Amino acid sequence: MGAMTASPGRRVLLAAPRGYCAGVDRAVIAVEKALEQYGAPVYVRHEIVHNKYVVQTLEKKGAIFVEQTEEVPEGNIVMFSAHGVAPVVHEEAERGKLATIDATCPLVTKVHKEAVRFASDDYDILLIGHEGHEEVIGTSGEAPDHIQLVDGPEDVAKVEVRDPSKVVWLSQTTLSVDETMETVDALKDKFPQLISPPSDDICYATQNRQLAVKQMGAEAELVIVVGSRNSSNSKRLVEVAKQAGSREAYLVDFADEIDESWLDGVTTVGVTSGASVPDVLVEQVLEWLSQRGFEDVEIVKAAEESIIFSLPKELRRDLREEAASLVAERGGSGTAGA
Repeated sequence: MGAMTASPGRRVLLAAPRGYCAGVDRAVIAVEKALEQYGAPVYVRHEIVHNKYVVQTLEKKGAIFVEQTEEVPEGNIVMFSAHGVAPVVHEEAERGKLATIDATCPLVTKVHKEAVRFASDDYDILLIGHEGHEEVIGTSGEAPDHIQLVDGPEDVAKVEVRDPSKVVWLSQTTLSVDETMETVDALKDKFPQLISPPSDDICYATQNRQLAVKQMGAEAELVIVVGSRNSSNSKRLVEVAKQAGSREAYLVDFADEIDESWLDGVTTVGVTSGASVPDVLVEQVLEWLSQRGFEDVEIVKAAEESIIFSLPKELRRDLREEAASLVAERGGSGTAGA
């Protein structure tokens, strides 16, 4: 590793904060704890977090991932992912005689509660987010008659509301901060009385990771974002890097997906990771880069993070017993779903 091998001027800028946010950490630990306490299998509806490596690791430990609640055999335990679910999914679990653990991120739950509150006050709710994303499906499901999706500034033209004086915007927690504000500004031009949510819906982790990449992108010719294709916050980091001035930015799940040709003419590489990415994957990328002369690593620090969420309360109960009694009842007493 001596100084001889390091090429002059080649360096890596490593973003801080990066990787796991509090909601992801909580959800992943919740699956591990459930498997420890209740034994396999524990079913998880949808990927617990949007990361290939995390899902594969948990599958090896006995988690079974399903897309639909109906796929879980009755009398089992099902966990809802960090992205949250619509109320109808809780009903499906009850009908399927399943014990549930809700690993929804508390910051997503906050948006769900805002949706319920504004809907009960009969507001039209404009939900800024990406069509088809699990979080958007879950939030929309809280008040389907009141919520319409606005997928970026170009969507604003087609938005129609019943009463322009009773309109509020909410958002997915993992969007591009700048693009969301562009959408909000366009909505305000159209609906001057538009209300904002009581506190920003884009979460602290999304904002901090984008902030670090902005600082980095100005200096790095190449930015490597570690994250999965279906991770919204990871994809946004690639966009933010390019907007910040980086010549190229790529999303990779693993170090072996990096193409050597990306390094052509590059002296500074920025490295960061999405909010569902364990740091071991970033370490492998740094190792890959150091083998190619990029040994000098500088931290680009944008914020301090100290947020921790307590684990889902259901983990304190004997869910195997609860699941068994749900099946035993067979709905006979009529109290189960009352």
